[in-house]
Amino acid sequence: MRRQASHCLGQPIAQRRLRCVADLVEPMTASIPIRPPCPPGVCDCGRDALLQTPGSDLRILCFNRQEEKRLLERLENIQSLDELERLQRRLYENLGIRLTVEPGYNEVRTMRGIAIEFQDQPGLCRKIRQTIPAAIRRGLEKRPEIAWRLLDAHDLFRDT
Repeated sequence: MRRQASHCLGQPIAQRRLRCVADLVEPMTASIPIRPPCPPGVCDCGRDALLQTPGSDLRILCFNRQEEKRLLERLENIQSLDELERLQRRLYENLGIRLTVEPGYNEVRTMRGIAIEFQDQPGLCRKIRQTIPAAIRRGLEKRPEIAWRLLDAHDLFRDT
């Protein structure tokens, strides 16, 4: 350990930390586990095509079942509209998933009237496209004030 870090000692502290941490982490990044393939004929995620395309964004394939469970739990327990928007941003930053949550085109009477849609993306599994919106709806049902804020943010309550 001392021998690996010794080449960093002549650099400023910020560069020293980044470089030494990079030296230690670099061997681990070569074996990042990816999501196992879906059963044939069940999913239309395009995982194999994504793996074969050079230069494609493979971040979505690192989204394993354990991470999915953590995300679903977090979405079910959202506390505010700001937190929901922050999770949307984090999904895009970390996995490249573009998720929009907005009132539907028709009248919104229940949480089913809120449109939760994904931008088409290779590698995004059908199961994930179903479970994330369901978790968001459960979170909105637990805290309806978040849904009201969402409606208000899209200016549906402007004349009331």
